[in-house]
Amino acid sequence: MGAVKYFLVFLTTIGLGRAQEYETIAWSPVYKLTWKDFKGEVPENDRAAAVTASGITYQFSTQGTKDAMEIDFKVTTFFYPNKSWYQPHLCDSFILGHEQLHFDISELYAQKMRERLEAANFTQNVRAEVKLIYREILEELEAYQDLYDTQTNFSRDSIQQSVWAVKIKEALRN
Repeated sequence: MGAVKYFLVFLTTIGLGRAQEYETIAWSPVYKLTWKDFKGEVPENDRAAAVTASGITYQFSTQGTKDAMEIDFKVTTFFYPNKSWYQPHLCDSFILGHEQLHFDISELYAQKMRERLEAANFTQNVRAEVKLIYREILEELEAYQDLYDTQTNFSRDSIQQSVWAVKIKEALRN
């Protein structure tokens, strides 16, 4: 079985637009990915079984004075079908579950970003402060995605895969 890889797409939006340039599927607690969602072309000589491209986008606006800055924000997790692919002869429903968890982990970190934005006290440097939070979240997300792949051996360790499935499901519930 080939290795499973993930691919994070990092987009920021200040205002509307950038995320809409790509075909996207917004994360939902009820929608689960299917292999039909993976529309990208498999690169030549790639030994990975599948690649999930997902990422976090944000938009925000501000109002108020420099002493009382209010921020309105939207943080969204997207799956990018045209950047995601799989090799049918290597993939099954178990690997699809592994790929779904990559998408779910992206949403978990979108939730963490929402929490940090809610808790932050912004100054007149709000744009830089939001960007810093975003960068920190992306670093943490990438490390967590790597940990997931390492501990599950890219889905090959079925026991660890089950442990992670429960762990992520519980984290998303909280």
